[in-house]
Amino acid sequence: MGDLHVHSLLVTGANRGIGLELVRQFLGMPSPPAWVFAACRDPKGQRAQELQNLASKHPNLVIIPLEVTDPASIKAAAARVGEHLQGSGLNLLINNAGTAKASSLDDETLENMTQIYTTNTVGPLLLGQAFLPLLKKAAQGTPGSALNCSKAAIINMSSSAGSIEEVFLWNYGQVVSYRCSKAALNMLTKCQSLRYRDCGVLCAALHPGWVQTDMGGSGRTFLFPPLRVDESVRGMLKVLSSLSEKDTGTFLDWEGKVVPW
Repeated sequence: MGDLHVHSLLVTGANRGIGLELVRQFLGMPSPPAWVFAACRDPKGQRAQELQNLASKHPNLVIIPLEVTDPASIKAAAARVGEHLQGSGLNLLINNAGTAKASSLDDETLENMTQIYTTNTVGPLLLGQAFLPLLKKAAQGTPGSALNCSKAAIINMSSSAGSIEEVFLWNYGQVVSYRCSKAALNMLTKCQSLRYRDCGVLCAALHPGWVQTDMGGSGRTFLFPPLRVDESVRGMLKVLSSLSEKDTGTFLDWEGKVVPW
């Protein structure tokens, strides 16, 4: 992990699962970031208790209220982060917040499709727009021209369930709205990589693996996800430390392997 030296980062959906573990492992680095912004819908609620406990022990952890489907909330979050950074930029934006609803192709609804797409695809789009000025500032303040995650990056948490070639775990769950939203997120990642390259911002999509979380399933179903959340996050941080210019606009898994679009 020695190659990942991030001064500041923001993780969305940081109150549980992968988001919470990302926060935990960044804080546990030998040289942790000066600022770790952990964003979630209800920072004072019961579901954010573990995050609150972490914040009481780590002065560099700031919990930010954020509803990723609300443009006003996103703008307010960007403003709060900017105030804390006091003129320095944001190195890393990890769009981790996501949602899914069990559904088959036969019973998928307009409401489901719209809600899941808004959270999983439109949210990362709006967050990229809102935080771009801070990401650009970080890129400009970092020596060297090469793209990397220590300089400035947007990482979108995707899934091989959205891979048109793989259609991961179709027989386990059709979840059409989720699959479509992640396929769209992959296209957004590619578009961001093309638009933001000249700003010095690397953009990539990551598949965290099939992880034992509330969304991925934690043993209550007939299939047990093979990957612990700490293993997934440890792998993804290793991947982030290795990303460079050639990797912007790519779709990789938690081990750094290319996932087909």
